[in-house]
Amino acid sequence: MPHIIQWLLRLLLAFMRTARFSQEPADQSVVLGQRVVLSCVVFNYSGIVQWTKDGLALGIGEDLRAWPRYRVLRLVDVGQYNLEISAAELSDDSLYECQATEAALRSRRAKLTVLIPPDEPVIEGAPEILLIAGVPYNMSCVSRGAKPASVIEWQKDGLPIEGAISTTEVLPDRKRVTTRSYLPISAVDTDTGKNFTCVATNLAVPLGKRATITLNVHHPPVVTLSIEPRSVLEGERVTFTCQATANPPIMGYKWAKGGVVIQGARESVFVTKADHSFFTEPVSCQVFNAVGSTNVSILVDVHFGPILVVEPKPVTVDEDADVTLNCKWAGNPPLTLTWTKKGSSMVLSNNNQLYLKSVSQADAGQYVCKAIVPRIGVGETEVTLTVNGPPIISSEPVQYAVRGERGEVKCYIASTPPPDKIVWAWKENVWEKEKGTLSERYTVEQSKLTAQGGAVLSTLTINNVMESDFQSTYNCTAWNAFGPGTMIITLKETEIVPVGIIAGGTVGCSILLFLCLLALVLFLYRQRKGSRRGVTLGKPDIKVETINKETHSLEEDSGSVSTATRMVKAMYSPFKDDIDLKQELRSDTLDTRQDYELKDPTNGYYNVRASTHDEGRPASRSMHYSDYRTSGQPGGAAAIVSSSSGAPGATAGPGTPSSLAPGSRAGCYDPRPPSRLSHNSYAQFNTFTRAGQSQQPPPSSGPQTSDFTADCSLLDSTAQLGYENYGYPHYPTFRMGFGPPSLAPLESGPAYEMYGVGPSVGAGGGTGTPENGLGKYGSSTRFSYTSQHSDYSHRHTQRMQTHV
Repeated sequence: MPHIIQWLLRLLLAFMRTARFSQEPADQSVVLGQRVVLSCVVFNYSGIVQWTKDGLALGIGEDLRAWPRYRVLRLVDVGQYNLEISAAELSDDSLYECQATEAALRSRRAKLTVLIPPDEPVIEGAPEILLIAGVPYNMSCVSRGAKPASVIEWQKDGLPIEGAISTTEVLPDRKRVTTRSYLPISAVDTDTGKNFTCVATNLAVPLGKRATITLNVHHPPVVTLSIEPRSVLEGERVTFTCQATANPPIMGYKWAKGGVVIQGARESVFVTKADHSFFTEPVSCQVFNAVGSTNVSILVDVHFGPILVVEPKPVTVDEDADVTLNCKWAGNPPLTLTWTKKGSSMVLSNNNQLYLKSVSQADAGQYVCKAIVPRIGVGETEVTLTVNGPPIISSEPVQYAVRGERGEVKCYIASTPPPDKIVWAWKENVWEKEKGTLSERYTVEQSKLTAQGGAVLSTLTINNVMESDFQSTYNCTAWNAFGPGTMIITLKETEIVPVGIIAGGTVGCSILLFLCLLALVLFLYRQRKGSRRGVTLGKPDIKVETINKETHSLEEDSGSVSTATRMVKAMYSPFKDDIDLKQELRSDTLDTRQDYELKDPTNGYYNVRASTHDEGRPASRSMHYSDYRTSGQPGGAAAIVSSSSGAPGATAGPGTPSSLAPGSRAGCYDPRPPSRLSHNSYAQFNTFTRAGQSQQPPPSSGPQTSDFTADCSLLDSTAQLGYENYGYPHYPTFRMGFGPPSLAPLESGPAYEMYGVGPSVGAGGGTGTPENGLGKYGSSTRFSYTSQHSDYSHRHTQRMQTHV
């Protein structure tokens, strides 16, 4: 064991004393022109060390004169013999070896690689290349003299693009390489001004070297065609605008419609009136420049009515054949098409074609092809369908003639083809010729009715029609290639209406019509006149006044016209046509008034008060018709029983009974006059007070009874109406009667009489004093002695106040 250790120690000592390389040169790369150092350290060696290049010794010593850029960096103490190469060149690219010749030591061979950056890349056509839009082009970039070969990449405006193809070429020194890159492009008009960059890189220039080129792309005009407005009605103006961009600049414009050049249109804007053809024939704008031209077309949305595109043609077929009728319309907005037979509203088809199967002669006629364009218009056309068949006779089966006159029997034949033969047969006669005369009484004539599509009219004329002619039948038969057609015609007798009767009837009808129109006008006039007397109602609280002013007789001197005459005129003047009627309609509220038709006042619907006093004077008490009559009493005209003498105190004549029989209506007075004025209005109108009379109340005569003993009395014994109901309670009540004009005036005033109301009242004689005499004339109107005013000498005013 110790021997082994000793042996190892000796071996170690021997190794430590043996010369060896502690550091050998390594493979390195150096960029052309830069400094590089190859390391070599020999341990335990103090002899000569030299470097070889590709096996060729460079020399001994620090300075290698044959290699001025080479120098050995020697440090003997540490055994360092490094080789320094300054400003490396391509020739330095070799294999280097460090040798210790005395120790017979050789280092490993180190590869020194000299890196050469490429030359500046070159793009063919730089700095600006002219291209045609849409034409393919290979853009080329060359990178020369690189070691190792350079890698070329492409960028467009700083962004990498793919698709380039590269090739390399080794230079004669077999060290450097030239690289070419091709980028295929197809430029568009928007590529003008774009920058394409070629970047060449290798180990010597990691960041690469760049070359840039700018594109100038020539292209035909890019055109945008617009219209304004987008939708127009036929006949309206439309503006076409042609906007274009081009490189090089635009040289001109050309306009066309439906392929036909529009002369005179040379600007970018074209204005015209649109018709229906613009809907199907496009308008085009063509723009030119040095590169080429661009043509853009557009259709106009023209709204127009139906236009017939394919006109239907008449069709002639035989019976049982199938028929197709064609019709085509154009319209915008989309139209609706209908097929109908003329004279019928049934729609047969909504397509451009009308198909009829197994037609008959009944299908012949005019067919209407109608097109409807919504909100625009309607168009229609007709087509004739002719169906060949046997003759069709369409005459009236019964025809008329006048005995002894000239008569005609007509046979109307419509057929396609026309009839070849027409035969008449009647009685024992047969006529086959087209025209002629038979037995001097019968004549046959034939004519074609061109207005009826070539129909034939055959007429059998009979001279001096006899009874036997009405007894016979007339056979009209026609033939054509498709067969016969027959009709039996009978002749009926008719009479001639005289012209005078016709004229008289016409005149009479005219007069009757005129009278009817006149009556209608009068009726409407009266209705309109009556409507003017209507009452306007706002709310239930309404006051209506009817004012009547006499304009003639009531203004006369009070000494010349009696009061009775004034009162009669005042009572009936509202209903005379020659007196002006005015109505003042007043409403107690501010509400909106509504017209209301005036109803008959006699129905008790209104409360009517009529007076002869002014608005400021106290009004008499309103009295209803029901106050005067008991239930169930019929109304009627007033009946006044009088003597023939007319004197207030006269007795009844021989023909007049002294008393009224119970139930008799002779001498009854109906308080309601025969007029449109209601009874209560009439009674209230005659109610007034009279000044100048005695203020002393008459002596009481006991219970009062009715004025009349008959059933028509105003009040019965059980329904007595006292004076206190409508007058002052402490004054007697009086009735007013109208005496004859010869009656002496009372108080030098108008002629009137006052009659007391009491048991002595009757038809018999008596003294006609104001206190107790009824006199000759009866009245239900009552007066008071306390009247303070009299309006008899003033313009008469009547007011009718209605309260609802």
